[in-house]
Amino acid sequence: MPAETRGRVPWLLMYHSVAECADDPYRITVSPARLERQLRWLRDRGLRGVSAGQLLRARAAGRDGGLVGLTFDDGYADFLTTAVPLLHRYGCTATAFVLPGRLGGDNAWDELGPRKRLLDADGIRALAAAGMEVGSHGLLHTDLTKADDTTLERETAHSRTLLAQLTGTAPAGFCYPYGTLDSRAVDAVRAAGYTYACAIDPGPLTGMHALPRAHIGARDTSVRLYLKKVLHPLRRRPLPHLPAPGESALVDGVRR
Repeated sequence: MPAETRGRVPWLLMYHSVAECADDPYRITVSPARLERQLRWLRDRGLRGVSAGQLLRARAAGRDGGLVGLTFDDGYADFLTTAVPLLHRYGCTATAFVLPGRLGGDNAWDELGPRKRLLDADGIRALAAAGMEVGSHGLLHTDLTKADDTTLERETAHSRTLLAQLTGTAPAGFCYPYGTLDSRAVDAVRAAGYTYACAIDPGPLTGMHALPRAHIGARDTSVRLYLKKVLHPLRRRPLPHLPAPGESALVDGVRR
């Protein structure tokens, strides 16, 4: 990887639900028409949306030019039924961070609602078969900064084991529920075997296991997307050196 790009922060976009929804107190829903306009905007500028894992592998090899990471949190069923067909239409892939402890359930953690159905086991297997990356969002959507040791292990390591059993592949990526994290949570995610983890604005914890992302919502027009793209590297801390394939990494100052 060229030295001038090593600290560059990859542009990772954070979506949640894709549906028609007038009641959206947490601003987690993007309409299908809005998502299609956003994907068209990327395409028209020579950009292509890919999963977070694919983006990071390409970045490590110095081949990430024109790639944008697309992530969808919570594992809503509408990701499979609505987002995936649009992603295919524009030649894109994405990462869905799912909750293996709430298969077929709903977003009960959102007190104000509205209730949205989550992917069940068959749905998760279907999106993997459709070429999408499956990552863990924990087991039950728990704030890891408030979890005891047993809960922390279940949310990180056990959720990874369940997804490996479900899809046949252990997930490489983790996503912190609510975007909240601390050094203890980051250490648990790393110890569980994840290659990377996504946050929102991890500040001094920024690194491969605490990657910043840009929230994308229903109001993000082409102008807002452009501004977010320009401001993203200016607002984020640079990443530490990420190794190229076959190169050992520095973790906590130690060569691994």
